[in-house]
Amino acid sequence: MWQSILADLRAHWWVYASMPIVAAIIGYVTKLVAIRMMFQPIEFVGIRPWLGWQGIVPRRAARMATIACDTMTSRLVSPREIFGRLDPARVAREIEQPLLEDIEDIAQEVMDHYQPKLWTMMPDAIRRRIIDRVKADAPGVVRQVMEEVKLDLDKVFDLKAMVLSNLLREKPLLNRIFQEAGKEEFRFIARCGLPFGFALGLVQLTVWTLTHASWVMPVFGLFVGWFTDWLALKMIFRPKEPTRYLGFIKWQGLFLKRRKEVAAAYGDLIAREILTPANIIDAVLSGPLSDQLFDMIQRHVQRMVDEEAGLAKPFLVFAVGTERYHEMKRMVLRKLMVRLPRTLKHLETYAGDAMDVRNTLTTKMQQLTADEFEGILRPVFKQDEWILITVGAVLGFLVGELQVLVMTH
Repeated sequence: MWQSILADLRAHWWVYASMPIVAAIIGYVTKLVAIRMMFQPIEFVGIRPWLGWQGIVPRRAARMATIACDTMTSRLVSPREIFGRLDPARVAREIEQPLLEDIEDIAQEVMDHYQPKLWTMMPDAIRRRIIDRVKADAPGVVRQVMEEVKLDLDKVFDLKAMVLSNLLREKPLLNRIFQEAGKEEFRFIARCGLPFGFALGLVQLTVWTLTHASWVMPVFGLFVGWFTDWLALKMIFRPKEPTRYLGFIKWQGLFLKRRKEVAAAYGDLIAREILTPANIIDAVLSGPLSDQLFDMIQRHVQRMVDEEAGLAKPFLVFAVGTERYHEMKRMVLRKLMVRLPRTLKHLETYAGDAMDVRNTLTTKMQQLTADEFEGILRPVFKQDEWILITVGAVLGFLVGELQVLVMTH
């Protein structure tokens, strides 16, 4: 028996030598395929509903975005906390210059629209006095609005709606959140396929040498594809605390071990792509609660117009009528709101520094428990994890069948 085995080894040494190498390649390739299938393609490719594929994260975009959003809004970022860092007086100073330019332009446009002759005939001193008073008090109105916004923030800003809308609108961005957070883990999954597969290939070689059974190659190929995927996923998240195995191997789930690095990368990406001053301002101005802000600004602006019209108000009411005077006030507000997004762009640099979203996210993430921290990346693997492992097993089985054909011909 042993003589025949040795003779076969000498005659087909290259076939035997290739077994652990092929197993290592199976382990590696199945990991690459599994990782790619998590995120690509962005949209469904194939014939719906069953013949084709869409990346797990894009396909489950609503659920994935909700999970990412819940993590941010319930554990990491408090709207009241970050808005509380904005100084109303500093906000008024930051937008003062463009706001004053807008006020003068709006005053001219409104008067030209409703009563151009009256505005032209009005003495320069009175006309200038009206505009100067509005300009002088405008920063105070900004401060008042900001104070009211901070007191009733929930009425004008929905953080969860803002985050969800951004993530669902940009599926590649949703991919990047998980890819950035788990880039080392995905790299580990791919690389570990080589040694795991090679080790199992040595077992495969031994069994084939002793049996020459045709089932050995496909069954081991299936097992290599399945087991290496399963083990790699386990090693990312388990154990949660550093643990010794066999007395000298110390291991902790890779994702949990990299907590500080992951927190920094995650905080940077979210601050750079989602919780930006531009996105927050846009959400306040045009989000689902923007009508509340409009009403808030309207109260302050219309009161200011009445107060600052001063001596000219009786003449204005007499010249245009009470109803048209109110229309003028509403027109002032509409024009102000149209210009407001451009005006508030001057606030972005200060708001970014003051709110300090990046450092807030990083610090809060480092304070999460192991279970909470795992929840950032785990959903990517948990959703349809069985599909990824099954794909690895099927690919391994097919390669095993190919090996049998090579060896028997």
